[in-house]
Amino acid sequence: MEKLAAAFAVTLGRYVSKEAVVFIISMVPILELRGGLIVSKLLEVPITTAIPLCIIGNIIPIPFILLFIKQIFKWMKKIKLFRGLVERLEAKAMGKSDSIKKYEFWGLVLFVGIPLPGTGAWTGSLIAALLDVDFKKAVLAELLGIAIATIIMSIFSYGLLGVLL
Repeated sequence: MEKLAAAFAVTLGRYVSKEAVVFIISMVPILELRGGLIVSKLLEVPITTAIPLCIIGNIIPIPFILLFIKQIFKWMKKIKLFRGLVERLEAKAMGKSDSIKKYEFWGLVLFVGIPLPGTGAWTGSLIAALLDVDFKKAVLAELLGIAIATIIMSIFSYGLLGVLL
């Protein structure tokens, strides 16, 4: 993820401020808050600036995914070109949904909060939408998960990574 985030930062950094780079990276699937905090350290954005940018950037897509992804996927499946892609995305998301199915709220909190590959707010929102988790419950679980991820990644990015750089 570090290499992808750094490449994204270099490309975007030609056009926007380093704070905007951090914010945008935090909204992008796969990178999200985790990538945003790593890049913020690499770009020497102060942690007090980076954390709010990353949190807000990571939160923005959540309601849109929860509210609209099923309708978007339904529409995309009608187009032969997109059908396979949507089916793979649904299958991949549902393949990671066991803890959310079993523990619902706390499963979603941990899924979003523990920074492992393939987890985060985007995938968590997709799974919650596909499982028809209550909107308010899903948003609250994801906000708690983002708080956990922020703590973990801040320690990693500004603590451990900071020592190595």
